[in-house]
Amino acid sequence: MIRILLADDQALVRGALASLLELEEDLTVISQVGRGDDVVPAAISTRPDVALIDIEMPGMDGIDATKALRGALPSCRVLIVTTFGRPGYMRRAVEAGASGFLVKDTPSEDLAEAVRRVHAGLRAFDPGLTEESLVAGPNPLTGRERDVLRAAEGGAPVRQIATELFLSPGTVRNHFSSAIGKTHTTTRAEAARAARDAGWL
Repeated sequence: MIRILLADDQALVRGALASLLELEEDLTVISQVGRGDDVVPAAISTRPDVALIDIEMPGMDGIDATKALRGALPSCRVLIVTTFGRPGYMRRAVEAGASGFLVKDTPSEDLAEAVRRVHAGLRAFDPGLTEESLVAGPNPLTGRERDVLRAAEGGAPVRQIATELFLSPGTVRNHFSSAIGKTHTTTRAEAARAARDAGWL
């Protein structure tokens, strides 16, 4: 029996996924959480074989939760199951240690098979996204450029961002300028939006 942990902030989606997976004779859902920062504690207490993790959750996003889970419980494989089928997200998920990445409109039989593949040490990726990811290439933004763009999403002024990130205002402006060039946009708000849409943040 393959033991599964489900992490999704939408209770209805979580319940539907659990019901679908429980229809399979070899799959059982042993734990469900609605926050990213609950993934590791739940996994340590229940010892799942595979964790199905959404990306956008409160407390901690699914990519950071994946990295934390792989560090805390390396025996647990991770399959990202998300609404946000973005190539940048898939690449970041793989870098964090995920063994698979599917979108939520995947047929239930394909989801069950993906769980089995991941449990067996194989990989399971949405074929369309894999192709897009190869075409899109790696995330061009540096860590600091991602930091300033995340801060820009809230509309904070440069001085406030500089204080929060322990940088000088000039350095923050330089990071914005570089990020704007890399995202082919004209303002920091547009750059942040473009980077978010690409899955780079």
